Amino acid sequence: MKIVGLTGGIGSGKTTVAKLFGQLGVPTYFADDEAKALMNRSKVIKRKLIALFGDEAYKNQKLNRPFLAEAIFNDKYLLKAMNAIVHPKVASHFKKWTEKQQTDYVLKENAILFEHGGEKDCDFTILVTAPESIRIERVIARDQRTKAQVQAIINNQLPEQEKIKKATFVIENTDLNATKKQVIKVHQNLVKAIQTP
Repeated sequence: MKIVGLTGGIGSGKTTVAKLFGQLGVPTYFADDEAKALMNRSKVIKRKLIALFGDEAYKNQKLNRPFLAEAIFNDKYLLKAMNAIVHPKVASHFKKWTEKQQTDYVLKENAILFEHGGEKDCDFTILVTAPESIRIERVIARDQRTKAQVQAIINNQLPEQEKIKKATFVIENTDLNATKKQVIKVHQNLVKAIQTP
């Protein structure tokens, strides 16, 4: 089974694209969601995060996401240390999940795939793009964040041009019908590439 990394900057519409692939029978593993779930579920992760960030890392037994986001946003050391705790667990969870799938390929959705060199673990990669102004509007509407907050996140991610160079396929997600057509085309290309010896 092949692993196809699905990535894109904040507000690009990765979830929309994943759902379109889902309609074609392709399962998606949402790495960020699974990481959050494991951070709440795993006693080992909990213990290590509390050792790293202090008791404030959890509030009422639940991950204190605003506190952690604030702590790691400007601290590369803490971000690296947290990833070293969480990533190996997510990787083994993903491996188990993959073994249960019965398709030519699976999608592994990860917002910061290229930032962490995650493309090395993928056979192909798909980058979802959209103009920055549209992405900012989407995130403001979805997360009730300010323009400045969204811009700060975008500035922290790898520039779009860098990602385009690294991606196997690029899907421009501005118009849903056009996106659907691109998804079908990419799916056909992937199946062909996988099935051709």
